Amino acid sequence: MSVQLGDSLEHYHQWDTPTVIVSDGGYGVLGFEGDTSDHLALPQWYEPHIAAWSKRATPSTTLWFLNSEIGWATVHPILEKYGWRYMNANIWNKGKGHIAGNVNTPKIRRFPVVSEVCVQYIYEARINGLELKTWLLQEWKRTGLPIYKANEACGGANVATRKYFDQGHLWYFPPPEMFVKLQEYANIHGDPAGRPYFSLDGKNPGSLEQWTRMRAKFSCPHGFTNVWERNALHGSERFKSNGDNGKALHLNQKPLDLMAMIISASSDEGDVVWEPFGGLFTACMAARSNGRRACGAEIDLTYFHYGVKRLMQEVRQYPLFK
Repeated sequence: MSVQLGDSLEHYHQWDTPTVIVSDGGYGVLGFEGDTSDHLALPQWYEPHIAAWSKRATPSTTLWFLNSEIGWATVHPILEKYGWRYMNANIWNKGKGHIAGNVNTPKIRRFPVVSEVCVQYIYEARINGLELKTWLLQEWKRTGLPIYKANEACGGANVATRKYFDQGHLWYFPPPEMFVKLQEYANIHGDPAGRPYFSLDGKNPGSLEQWTRMRAKFSCPHGFTNVWERNALHGSERFKSNGDNGKALHLNQKPLDLMAMIISASSDEGDVVWEPFGGLFTACMAARSNGRRACGAEIDLTYFHYGVKRLMQEVRQYPLFK
């Protein structure tokens, strides 16, 4: 595990390639030193970080972007601009207990907010500058074979034409073994002048391992949906400056179990997790306790001090990976 004081922009180049990035940065609510005063400035705040993530990400990388609904909405176009493909918006419902006192709804003229979003993105796989779904169809057309023959290659009635060659939102990433079936069929029956087909280097057909790395990891934990019923942190779970009697250090500390869930769902043991805006390093803690390697940074000296203190308590209590 590696955590550093300072702007993460100065450290990304030192970190190992990420399988998971957990972003819990500016919300546009002046929640910490350096946060913007409203959501309108968030795209400019995030863009250099998103650009840096894209340079280091691979098609195996998943980004979990935590924010308010309006904060995420303003940053989403920047994420798309740099090659991040939206997968799913997950809602953390903190429950009615999250409402502080009696909310004057006639004055605020809206329903009380008890939620945040945690949006799942993957880094778009591209070959020769083309999105993977575009390249797949183009590569098959290059063989000179009729499109319907791809179904024969995959051993299904219309699995390739309906799923793998679809160019809209119904497109499915072919399982790696289907990539192999498509390329084997194409290289046997396709125009000999164009061989090899479905090659990443122009010399050899892709391997099962290479196709596997073209897709982000994901394994949905049993019983979970995209709405997470989880109360906000209270009591001993909330990290305080002076033990249980002190003041809560962080305005929006994330639950360790939610961090562990998203990290475990999108990575394997030994994979690298980035936490660019560390705060109290909850994602780093969750990564370490689940056998992942963590890299994090925090620009605020106070947060960094207590975040490291929290991590050291974890290391002393659990010296080895669980």
